[in-house]
Amino acid sequence: MSPSKTTVKSVNCETVSNTVYDVVIVGSGVAGAIVAKQLSEQGKRVLILEAGTGKDLTLKGFQSHLETFYGAVNKNSNSPYPKNPNALSPTDGLYGYFEEKGPLPLSGSYTRVLGGTTMHWEGKTIRMLPDDFQLRTNYGQGLDWPISYEELQPYYRQAEYEIGVSGNTEEQKNLGVPFIDGYVLPMLELPPSYLDQKVGEGLTGKTEELDCETISLELSTFPQGRNSIPNPDYKRPSFNRLRPHDFVPEGVASVNPVEYGERCQGNANCVPICPVQAKYDARKTLNTIAFPENVHLLSQAVASEVEIDPETGRVAAIHYKHYRDKNSPDHTVGTAKGSLFVLAAGAVENAKLMLASNLPSTSGLMGCHLMDHPYLLAWALMLEVTGTMRGPQVTSGISHFRQGAFRQNQSVFAMSIHNDGWGWSGTGASDVVRDAIDNQKKYGAELRQELISKISRQLMLDFMCELPAEPSNRVTIDPHYKDQLGNYRPVIHFDIPDYTKNTIVFARQLSRKIFGYLGAEDYTHYNDNDPAYFEYEGQGYWTRGGNHFAGTHVMGTSPNNSIVNENLRSWDHENLYLVGAGSMPSIGSANTTLTLAALSFKASENMLEELNK
Repeated sequence: MSPSKTTVKSVNCETVSNTVYDVVIVGSGVAGAIVAKQLSEQGKRVLILEAGTGKDLTLKGFQSHLETFYGAVNKNSNSPYPKNPNALSPTDGLYGYFEEKGPLPLSGSYTRVLGGTTMHWEGKTIRMLPDDFQLRTNYGQGLDWPISYEELQPYYRQAEYEIGVSGNTEEQKNLGVPFIDGYVLPMLELPPSYLDQKVGEGLTGKTEELDCETISLELSTFPQGRNSIPNPDYKRPSFNRLRPHDFVPEGVASVNPVEYGERCQGNANCVPICPVQAKYDARKTLNTIAFPENVHLLSQAVASEVEIDPETGRVAAIHYKHYRDKNSPDHTVGTAKGSLFVLAAGAVENAKLMLASNLPSTSGLMGCHLMDHPYLLAWALMLEVTGTMRGPQVTSGISHFRQGAFRQNQSVFAMSIHNDGWGWSGTGASDVVRDAIDNQKKYGAELRQELISKISRQLMLDFMCELPAEPSNRVTIDPHYKDQLGNYRPVIHFDIPDYTKNTIVFARQLSRKIFGYLGAEDYTHYNDNDPAYFEYEGQGYWTRGGNHFAGTHVMGTSPNNSIVNENLRSWDHENLYLVGAGSMPSIGSANTTLTLAALSFKASENMLEELNK
């Protein structure tokens, strides 16, 4: 962002209390940012309440996150962002902010800072498949959507433009993803890493049998929300029409490349933070609003209650607690008023706020149907140095198990190859260093050779497994569990159904076969002292969460079976919208960000219609 460019305006509580907005948005992540951009550019006055810190959208602000990350001893998903007792974030789902009631921990995280969880997401931007929208009808699992893939497809294209997706459309078509004729993604796919290429060579021509289906183990690249090379054939979509448009990413081709984000340079720490801003985050949407004077931002404002007019059932205001010092509970209480209200704080926080406001919904399902993708990890050492730690975190994987008749008996999944070694398994590079120095007493050239041999050959596979919506998996509140400001902490009830555990068993068996094809030495082990450990069919496993929390305020066909309608508007409160993955009835085998972004564009259209009435 150049010094002359204006951005959304940071305001104080007095300004907020003296203004009646067209739209009040809780949360500045990708959903809230898209809604703010779409409505403000149609002349609507918008307020964003952000619980976390971050008053500016400048390079200086981003650099402060980098410095915090570099200085952190524990490099977890939220290590770039100092702990904030007034707006706590789950670090890894196993300890801290969540009050876990089991049987298993949710084991994931999100970030309560300006930009939301896009500040630490991996960057995959995969579309769901048409089959994912009819999970109950086709396979008797979970829930159906009230809309189809075809209805959401125009909004997928809008989301791909906004995020700046790189990927290979033809490759995705071959994997069952429909696109309209002539459409390509804004940027070319990121090339497979050297590690991916070596794995691909070992799996060439290999197949696997599953429920009488022969499924290919061929690798493909993943669409990504990070800058590569602009696609010369890209045409900007206008629903079912395409028109010529040169896509210019916010990267090296833009006027101020360092400020906006350069092309991907192959750093392997995409989670939690890309040092050159090649990866999309919601700040970029906020920084490209055409009329930023229409958008006010109040950070360090934690929404605490949704106030309802008892006569009309409409939302009258959002009450919030505004703090000055994140380490102090001192705060003032404020009120934000408007015509429409949008909760965009994520599936867990949206549900928690509604429950804290004593607004459980007609269906009684507020907070229910909590979903995430359980990840099974498997790790091994390749026979030769394969360049681990080079390239973005993930470029390729196996996507042929995202659909199939086997879905009658077990969930679908997608497999990724990690370019960042074994770190996520808890046995990463630091363990190799400690072992080499403390146990083997190696130093100098001998130590360097040991590290090259052990780290540069590390291969880790992750299997992202579908988990269907079940009402017993849910977010609740309890007055015994509150944070420093006196706001509720989320109480989590979570388990993995047998439908998904069947896939976990299959994935582990498949990982052994893959390691065998590659001649790799399997080091996978699941310790029974891990909080996420469970046993199934005589074997022990643990999983890690995908941070893809969804389903807690699902859309449906009536107030009796859901929280919101197909436009994400509350059935019970006609001027309230709950946006984000919390409204998704299923998540398939796709990371949720692209889909929730598409839904935010769809919801914004309906909001504009309501405001213009």
